[in-house]
Amino acid sequence: MLKTCLWVIIGLFNGISFGTHSVCAQEQKEHPLVPLINIAKASLEKMNAVKDYEVLFEKKELVNGKLIEQQMLMRLREEPFSVYLKFAGENAGRETLFVVGKNQNQLRVRESNGVASLVGTVSLAIDSAMVTAENRHPITRIGVKNLLLLLIERWELESKYGEIDVKYFPNAKMDGEVYDAYQVTHPVPRKQFSFHRTQLFIDKNTRLPVRVINLGFPASPDSNPVLIEDYAYKNLKLNVGLPDVAFSEDNPQYSFK
Repeated sequence: MLKTCLWVIIGLFNGISFGTHSVCAQEQKEHPLVPLINIAKASLEKMNAVKDYEVLFEKKELVNGKLIEQQMLMRLREEPFSVYLKFAGENAGRETLFVVGKNQNQLRVRESNGVASLVGTVSLAIDSAMVTAENRHPITRIGVKNLLLLLIERWELESKYGEIDVKYFPNAKMDGEVYDAYQVTHPVPRKQFSFHRTQLFIDKNTRLPVRVINLGFPASPDSNPVLIEDYAYKNLKLNVGLPDVAFSEDNPQYSFK
């Protein structure tokens, strides 16, 4: 069992209700990550039954010392792996399309503003400098399923080591909703630990992740952890039956031509 903690003092972090806890269940004998890995695997099993989905994807990533914030409508199909993105916010109107096995496995990108919009649709390698300047991970790693796979892979590696604290908060509040929240903390920087703290939020009904926050180790004992990654999936609509045209430049609703 994970440590179940009762919150008694409420605070705020990134718009999420957090607080100190007064009561925690007795320490478990197994590695504290094992129950959380099982939770992630159960969520992954549910995602394995999902063929496609639409979602509002919001992300913050620290890239080359700069925090990149992006919001986009995402349409994703698992087989063949296909992704359509339409950006809002600073990059409003940008469209990105990626389909495994098409266009030499390159991105098709169309900007809607500025000088770049005059060029029209361009092909970009998924690891090109223009792409990695805004992203910590390639597009082949995007989506809820890939998020779970990354968490499971990392936690299975970290479960071989100590110096870890895992807490469960059954009533975490975010955007007016209540979620199951899990927090993994490594108090001391070690080469085997990618992050100082990871916070995972699971929808109580779907049992799927809605947000993951990864914080880096503080630069000094007196400083705060640095936000490295923040991925949020909002208004997730599963198995909507997206047609092939949803991942085609010929879609009349898109602006690739």
